[in-house]
Amino acid sequence: MAHAPQTKITATYMRGGTSKGVFFKLDDLPESARVPGAARDALLMRVIGSPDPYGKQIDGMGAATSSTSKTVIVGKSTQPGHDVDYLFGQVSIDQPFVDWSGNCGNLSAAVGPFAITNGLVDPARVPSNGIAIVRIWQANIKKTIIAHVPITDGAVQETGDFELDGVTFPAAELQLEFMDPAEDGDGGSMFPTGNLVDDLEVPGVGTFKATMINSGIPTIFLNADALGYLGTELQDDINGDAAALARFETIRAHGALRMGLIQKIEEAASRQHTPKVAFVAPPKAYQSSAGKQIGEGDIDVLVRALSMGKLHHAMMGTASVAIATAAAVPGTLVNLAAGGSERDQVCFGHPSGTLRVGAQAQLVDGEWKVTKAIMSRSARVLMEGRVHVPKAGF
Repeated sequence: MAHAPQTKITATYMRGGTSKGVFFKLDDLPESARVPGAARDALLMRVIGSPDPYGKQIDGMGAATSSTSKTVIVGKSTQPGHDVDYLFGQVSIDQPFVDWSGNCGNLSAAVGPFAITNGLVDPARVPSNGIAIVRIWQANIKKTIIAHVPITDGAVQETGDFELDGVTFPAAELQLEFMDPAEDGDGGSMFPTGNLVDDLEVPGVGTFKATMINSGIPTIFLNADALGYLGTELQDDINGDAAALARFETIRAHGALRMGLIQKIEEAASRQHTPKVAFVAPPKAYQSSAGKQIGEGDIDVLVRALSMGKLHHAMMGTASVAIATAAAVPGTLVNLAAGGSERDQVCFGHPSGTLRVGAQAQLVDGEWKVTKAIMSRSARVLMEGRVHVPKAGF
């Protein structure tokens, strides 16, 4: 029996923030995968090693967590005033689908460096030494991200002394600006229910105070104590509790319905990437997953968030944008947990440590608007070359 050889595709394996994924130039993909559809999804799933009923992704580039089951496609921008278009695909680990419904804020940090290194940015816009400004069009959510990429001797600087909790080794600091990150247009709203706080009824589970916001990524914020938590929990405290995970997923599904992201509860199962669900609490001292002591005075608020059905080991970049935005709006659960004062930045505690993020929000004609959110991240190339993929539907 004849067997076809594997397809070899130029790719780069990169860490961005507290995530890592496989990056492709659009033009390097097989022709059938250069456009949205089943062929593209089949290729990316096979690259990552999904769907895997064992939940390990042994036969692919994924590492069986929401932070590592990720793919990115970058190409020359089709949008005026932008350098590149960036498309993010969150690959389900055990189910046969790729979720295209949102962005990855962590991998956003790697897009600018990838674009420069791969010749997608006009060389005239890249200094020999200094900061290169890369204008990124985030194609999933149709928003602009501005990346400030450090350059040394004409190349992207990856090493440095910037430390990011959730990443073991220091690297070069890279600043990201998420421009106008809230939902808008077509009747959209930063607060899709029209309220800063709602009573979210979840049949069979309970009724919870909830702030449902669409900034960075759709996110449902709950109070930790209403769920029986302190807000200092680490991954093992929740991810080993099947009943708790099922309860969170039920809450997430009903929140998605309330936010208008789905029309039927059943649709939540195939939309795992959005919305996120998170819980908040006032500051308390705790020990991070790496053994770092976090003092009550070191942070403004505690936040724990779930991604793809599990408690995240740190914090998703897009959820960090949601946290910054909600903290800046007086009266949200995040703002109240942080003390209720007006603020344009917040330092929050997550399982791996702390993170400071900023957002500029203002009340315009009775509606809250946010002009941008800012955070620092780091990124570096882990490996580059060609990924080998058995032919499978593409």
